[in-house]
Amino acid sequence: MTGTAALSKVLHIRESEKEYAQKAYQESMDIFEEVATELYELLRKKETAEAAYEECLTQPTSIDKVREQATYIENLTKQIMDLQRDVQKARHDMETRHEHLSDAYVEVKKFKKIIDQRQKRTNAIIKKNEEAQMDDISMRQYMSQKSGESNGTENRT
Repeated sequence: MTGTAALSKVLHIRESEKEYAQKAYQESMDIFEEVATELYELLRKKETAEAAYEECLTQPTSIDKVREQATYIENLTKQIMDLQRDVQKARHDMETRHEHLSDAYVEVKKFKKIIDQRQKRTNAIIKKNEEAQMDDISMRQYMSQKSGESNGTENRT
């Protein structure tokens, strides 16, 4: 049973690690979603700005307005490129933490299985010992009955 107790302590540690990995993964998912949403919003702004720029080109507009719109689109494009890097980094971090979480789940399962197998083995040994004791008790009772019967038959003759 001591082996199982030690393994139970290790299992408890592994479960704590798994919980930590779950929290870290959830955090990384939240960060990824936040950055990806920000990127999506910038892309929408750029799309709207490009549509406005196209409209500026089709209608009579001052050159300054066209330049202003083009500069705005360039700035959005730079921001989008920066955010795309951030999204890739956040995605990579999320995937790495997901791998750690998967590893933690596997470790917990391994220890649970080992503990279960040891408990089954211990229970089987206990059952075998109990059966052996029952057999021994039965044999003694049988032998004592036999010796009692043979003593009783000898006295009759």
